[in-house]
Amino acid sequence: MYKKFEMEFAGRPLIIETGKMAGLANGSCLVRYGDTAVLVNVTMSKEPKEGIDFLPLSVDYEERLYAVGKIPGGYVKREGKPSTKAVLVSRVIDRPIRPLFPKDYRNDTCINALALAVEPDILPEVPAAIGASIALNISDIPFDKLVGSIKVGLVDGNIILNPNLEQREKSDLDLTVSATPEKVCMIEAGAKEVPDELMLEAIKRGHEEIKKLCKFIQGIKDEIGKKKVEYKSFAIPGELAKFVDDIAGKKYTEAVQTKDKTVRDEQVTSVDEFVKEEYIKKYGEEEYENNKSMISEAMYKAEKKAVRNLVINEGKRVDGRGLDEIRPLSAEVGLFNRVHGSGLFSRGQTQVLSMLTLGSISDEQTFDGLDEEVSKRYMHHYNMPSYSVGEARPARGPGRREIGHGALAERALEPVIPSKADFPYTIRIVSEVLSSNGSTSQGSICGSTLALMDAGVPIKAPVAGISTGLFTKNGDTSDYIMVTDIQGIEDFFGDMDFKVAGTKKGITAIQVDIKVDGLTYDIIKEAFERTNKARNYILDEVMLKAIDKPRASLPKYAPKIETLKINPDKIRDVIGTGGKTINKIIEETGVKIDIEDDGTVFVAGVEQEKLDKAVRIIDELTKDVELNQVYMGKVTKILQFGALVEILPGKEGLLHISKISNKKVKNVEDVLNVGDDILVKVVEIGKEDGKFSLTAKDLMKV
Repeated sequence: MYKKFEMEFAGRPLIIETGKMAGLANGSCLVRYGDTAVLVNVTMSKEPKEGIDFLPLSVDYEERLYAVGKIPGGYVKREGKPSTKAVLVSRVIDRPIRPLFPKDYRNDTCINALALAVEPDILPEVPAAIGASIALNISDIPFDKLVGSIKVGLVDGNIILNPNLEQREKSDLDLTVSATPEKVCMIEAGAKEVPDELMLEAIKRGHEEIKKLCKFIQGIKDEIGKKKVEYKSFAIPGELAKFVDDIAGKKYTEAVQTKDKTVRDEQVTSVDEFVKEEYIKKYGEEEYENNKSMISEAMYKAEKKAVRNLVINEGKRVDGRGLDEIRPLSAEVGLFNRVHGSGLFSRGQTQVLSMLTLGSISDEQTFDGLDEEVSKRYMHHYNMPSYSVGEARPARGPGRREIGHGALAERALEPVIPSKADFPYTIRIVSEVLSSNGSTSQGSICGSTLALMDAGVPIKAPVAGISTGLFTKNGDTSDYIMVTDIQGIEDFFGDMDFKVAGTKKGITAIQVDIKVDGLTYDIIKEAFERTNKARNYILDEVMLKAIDKPRASLPKYAPKIETLKINPDKIRDVIGTGGKTINKIIEETGVKIDIEDDGTVFVAGVEQEKLDKAVRIIDELTKDVELNQVYMGKVTKILQFGALVEILPGKEGLLHISKISNKKVKNVEDVLNVGDDILVKVVEIGKEDGKFSLTAKDLMKV
């Protein structure tokens, strides 16, 4: 049955329609926010997936270019694999929802958000996230948590909820907040050095509006929500958990306490083998095979309990560090002569190598998406090969995690990248994770700051990133212990990964992943305080000691770029018919030339001499012929009554036979030949056609 629900959300009507489309899904809704419309469907498999110890949830946000009235470019003319933007939106929808499912639920669950129409003022990610929450709540899928999402901007110091296109372009903050009525459960932000206090206030303001949204969702659920299904629980039997804990609880506690990840893994594996042997001794081989996945999860839980007990009950971390102590740090720059910029950053056993390449403006990345962004001159890519965690797996393309971590580092550094006017280069950084033991995304931010300064990029300020973790007693966020600089095992078994990057002045990026039902404002405030202190320490004690400011000059093998400003009406003179003129310049000099509509010309080349030649040619091509100006011209054609002389590229004037010499000239060929250089002066320029006449005799000595 068709139903329509409406509320005002952040100053605009939010309309939810159900019962009209996609009737076979477990839950479905059409979300309209302004002219933006997103269809969200959720489905669940009838049977659980056996042999796994995680929630098999997949979230797919899909873009179709018909939503903005475009036809895809290229030969195929249809959308292909998800864009980077689509992957990032899928992750933003996934992260707040995943921890709110029952921990013992194992049925395949899919959330699909399809953008059907997009208004530039209202990007579809917030309606998609809201739709996911509503579709899950009204479905029979065992999800009953109220959760909402909102965008928050900061324009001229004022906090703006769900900013429009004009406000987003001026905003110093791009913050996405997801929350339940009680707690914040996801934060993702890019910011222009926003102070901690202002960031917290923006989060609170967003949360206040989300509380109204959650009340609205509850009303929809009460009216049309389906009865939740009973599902097969995969909770570990109490008897099995007790068996593992009794025989190996202390062994796991001893095994995890070491600074070396490899040693820890070996010790834990040894305890796992011990549990397996003891189980087989007591229950037999066949019983072990029948319950292998459940036993494996029980061992995982026992190891998790050991790590958490150490922190919560004894105030000890597995590697012996203090709660706010950062692992040993090191930084190095300029590792490779042929690379434009490089930075190696290590934090404990996490090590990231960032490699930077400078290119011309034409190397910018272009987009064919749903928002207004059409190109990008700063790109950050992140790779995490299997050897970084000591595993043997073949290399594959970047997954969602790699795309997400690259985008986070890009967001963190973008605010300090100089403008195109100040630094007319395209910049690409690739962060290669060489060794991973937690917080590699923040390591890539530190390594990339080093690479930028090594390459001589005049960044506004150096950026560092760090992560904090959380350990709660039975998920109670009022009783917790926070730790700074989490390593892999603390991320794996803890309740939070709160990543913050920024300069000494303020925050440039945030990404928060949690495993509990949300965070209180006190936790967020403490996380900001800890990360601020840690960032400054990393900058002062390590990074700025490796390189304290951007190098004064660009590296030897980087392209050199000259910028010219020409009259936009002269662009056609540089390009020429069918590109003939510009291609000739490129062929002669080996440079790359990019011309923008406002008349800005970027000329890039490695050899300064050839670069100067190309600049000179373009300058001459776009110069206007000036009256009474003297030029060294070249004879291009002999006429019966004179000669044509080119004084600037493509600009020829008539040198009449009577103006060639102080002496009488009977035949032009007697004194001039094609190709001769001759000094001439402009004596007349036609007002209508711009044609001009020249003289040579006025420049000759009597």
